[in-house]
Amino acid sequence: MSNALARLSADHPALFWLLPLALLPLLTSAQRITPVAAIAAGPADGLSRALGWALRASGILAIAALILALAGPYRQGETLTRMGIGAQVSILIDRSGSMNETFAGRQPSGIEESKAAASRRLLAAFVGSRAHDQFAVTAFSTAPMLVVPMTDRHAAVRAAIAAIDRPGLDYTNIARGLAMGLSQFGPASPATSRALLLVSDGAAVIDPRVQDTLRAAFTRLHPNLYWLFLRTKGSPSISDRPSGEDTPQAAPERHLDLFFKSLRTPYRAFEAEGADAVADAIAQIERLERDPIPYTEQRPRRDLAGLAYGLSLFGLAILVGAKLCEADLRRTRPVPVVARATEKLANGKLPTGKSATDPAVPPRFAA
Repeated sequence: MSNALARLSADHPALFWLLPLALLPLLTSAQRITPVAAIAAGPADGLSRALGWALRASGILAIAALILALAGPYRQGETLTRMGIGAQVSILIDRSGSMNETFAGRQPSGIEESKAAASRRLLAAFVGSRAHDQFAVTAFSTAPMLVVPMTDRHAAVRAAIAAIDRPGLDYTNIARGLAMGLSQFGPASPATSRALLLVSDGAAVIDPRVQDTLRAAFTRLHPNLYWLFLRTKGSPSISDRPSGEDTPQAAPERHLDLFFKSLRTPYRAFEAEGADAVADAIAQIERLERDPIPYTEQRPRRDLAGLAYGLSLFGLAILVGAKLCEADLRRTRPVPVVARATEKLANGKLPTGKSATDPAVPPRFAA
C-alpha cells in the first residue's frame, strides 16, 4: 500500500492548496431554505437529515475531485522483475555463399528451399515459442554483422531473421562471428541459462591466437554451445577423419568440432541434411533450454485525471438531480386554501361567480 502511494504524483501539485475549498458545502447549501417558526414543532425526520448530509458529501466530492483532476494526477510507471522459463540465446547465422544452395548442393528451383531459407523459416518459429526467451541475432561471412542485440521483443527478432535474405559472400570468417555472438550476452543472474546457437554449413580455420581469445570468452560467459551443421548431402561429416593429412585446412569442420569439444562449456552438434532434420534439432535445443530466467516487465505511467473527472461528474450529477427534484416539488405541491382565495380576491373573482359581499363568503375573505 505504501509503495502504491509513493508512486502517485501530479503535473501541477500546487493546485492541491485549493483542496480546502471542498469544505464549502459544510458552510452553506445550494438548496432552497424555507423559514420555519419552530422546527421543534415538527417530528424528527432522519431520512431528510441523511439526505442533507449526502448532498453535502456530494458537493465535497465534486469540488475535491475537480481540483484533483486539474492538478493532473498520475501513477508513475515501474519496472518489475519476474521469473519465467527460458534462456538468453545468441543466434549466429552463416551467410556465406554456400548457404544459398539447397541441401543437395545446387541452386534452388521450383519448390526447393535453400539452406538459408529453411533456417530462416524454422528459426522464426523457434523464436517466440516461449514468452520469456531473449534473443540476439548476428550474421557473418567475411565479417560479422549485428542484426539485433539481445532483446525480448520477439517480433523484432523474427523480423531480423527474415531480413537475412540477401546472397552471402564466399568467405567464412567464423572466428569473428563467434566473438560478436558471445559479446551479445548481457548481464544476467548466475541461474540464467545462456546459449550460443551456431547455424552454419561449413567452417574455416581459426588462428591459434584467436582460439585463445575465444576460449577465454567461453570460460568467462560459460554458455551452452549448439552447432547446427547444415550438411550438404555427400559432404564429409564432422566426425569423419580425412584419408590424407588431418589438418584444419583439410578438414575444417572436423577441427572446429574438436575445438568446441576442447572448451570448458556444454556443447552439442547437430548434423542436418534437410529441413526436417533442422526442425528436429531446433526442437531438441528448445527442450534443453528450460531453465528459470529473470525478465523485466515495464508498467507505463497511468493517467488518473479521467478517474478524478468522473468522480467530480458523479458528485455534480447528484446535486443537479436534487435541484431538479426540488423544483419539481415546488411546482406540483398543493397551494393552501387561504393562498388560493387571497389570489382570487386580488383578481376580483370567486368560485361559482359569487361576489365578495355574499353572506356565504366567510368574513375574513370579504373585501
